[in-house]
Amino acid sequence: MLNVNVICHGTLKERYLREAVLEYSKRLGAYCRLNISEAKDDAGLEELVAAKNKDYKVALCIEGEMLDSLELAKILADTPLKGYSSISFVIGGSDGIPEKIKAMCDHRMSFSRMTFPHQLMRVILLEQIYRGFNINNNGKYHK
Repeated sequence: MLNVNVICHGTLKERYLREAVLEYSKRLGAYCRLNISEAKDDAGLEELVAAKNKDYKVALCIEGEMLDSLELAKILADTPLKGYSSISFVIGGSDGIPEKIKAMCDHRMSFSRMTFPHQLMRVILLEQIYRGFNINNNGKYHK
């Protein structure tokens, strides 16, 4: 079972977002071991990313590669084939991810050229990870 880490800048204060994260966390329990880490600032974010030195790391940033759900599913499926037991997704704060942290990552991924609130991005990412695992397991959710 793949370990999936979501490393976030900041905490979720809004109850509705925390509830959505909890819902997708429950759903993902069938497919992976999920861990969500929160950093108070960029220095904390860098420390959390550095600690994942054995993970396949994906920075979520606007200049990253735009993928569709099938392509994200393929990344999830291929991560163990590349010799990784864990994948970490990095979500920056309102100013994005500092270049130093992006350089620590193996892949840069963008959800859109649009800007999303980093708090909402956590929910969007978890939903897409859940969709990816559903695709890889021939589930009905994707359809």
